[in-house]
Formats: sequence, C-alpha cells, structure tokens
Amino acid sequence: MSQAIIYHNPRCSKSRATLALLESRHVDTHIIKYLDNPPSPQTLRKITAMLGVSPRNILRTGEKEYKDFGMDNPDLSDDQLLQLMSANPKVIERPIVIYKDQAVVGRPPENVLDLIE
Repeated sequence: MSQAIIYHNPRCSKSRATLALLESRHVDTHIIKYLDNPPSPQTLRKITAMLGVSPRNILRTGEKEYKDFGMDNPDLSDDQLLQLMSANPKVIERPIVIYKDQAVVGRPPENVLDLIE
C-alpha cells in the first residue's frame, strides 16, 4: 500500500479531522508538521502542480503574514510567492494530503476520500 503524506497543523480542527479520517481508513500516513518543518519552494511547486492550482490558490489570505509580507500584491510572481510561503508557512492552506502522486486540500476533510478510495 502507498503511504500518504499530510501537511498537518495539530492545532487546526480540519487538519485533525483529515488525519483522523486517514487513520480510520487505515492509510499509512507520514505526518509533516509544516509549521515546524516548512516545505521548500521546490516542494511547494510540486504540491501546487499536483493540486493543479497556482500558489495563490493555497494562500490563507486571512493570516496576518499574508498582508505583512505583501502576498496580496498581484505583481508577485509564482516563484516569489513560493519563497514567501516557504519562509512563512502559516499562510499555506491546510491540510494538504498527497497520495499516489495526487494531492488535495482537506477542506472539507472528506476531500481525501477522492484520493484514497
């Protein structure tokens, strides 16, 4: 069986619910606490490609860091955004689950069912 990867924030109820859903389905899951171990810009590029979205689509626009670091500037390139996201992981939408070279954002947590079933 393939292993899933979850970019997890244990303080987030959606992230906890998504992890619980994976565990209830007995999916072998590697947990990355992305606030403690932020993904590199290169990893974020791969994740956005798997999600089929631009970096802007996985930004948490309500976070203080989003405005503080100018991520609301439409002139920022994807590379610039990925650098800022890696340096300020709190702005990355959560949880993100990767399974068999596909990814989803676990909002709602049931989104992961499309990957694992």
